[in-house]
Amino acid sequence: MNDLVMIFKALSDETRLRIIKLLEQVKLCVCDITTALEMEQPKGSFHLSALKEAGLIKDRKQGKWTHYSLNDKDLFRRLLILSACERIQDSNVSGDRKRLEAFLGNKELPVKVVALKPKRRCCG
Repeated sequence: MNDLVMIFKALSDETRLRIIKLLEQVKLCVCDITTALEMEQPKGSFHLSALKEAGLIKDRKQGKWTHYSLNDKDLFRRLLILSACERIQDSNVSGDRKRLEAFLGNKELPVKVVALKPKRRCCG
C-alpha cells in the first residue's frame, strides 16, 4: 500500500510530470533537467529523488555525473508513466524542450584526455 501512495504522490506534482515528460525520449543529468525547467539544482534533485523513491525513474552513475531515465521494468509503473506522458500536451512542455535543446546544443562534448609521454632530459 505504501508503494502505491508514493507513486501517486510522485505523479501528483506538476514539476515531476514535466521531468517525466523530458525523460520520455532521452537520458538526462540534473543540470540538463534544472536548466530546462528553470529551477535551482537542490529543488531539481528533490523532485528527482521523489520520482526515484517511487520507482518511476532510475539513475546510472558515469564518472561524476548521474544520468536519469524512466524506469520501465515494472509493468504497472510503465503503464502509469505512458498514460501520464500521453495526457501531457506538448504545448505545456514546449518551453522546457526548447530550453533543453538549446542547453544541450551549447554543452561541450567530452574531451578525450591523452596521456603525455615523459620528457627526455639530456642529463639522464
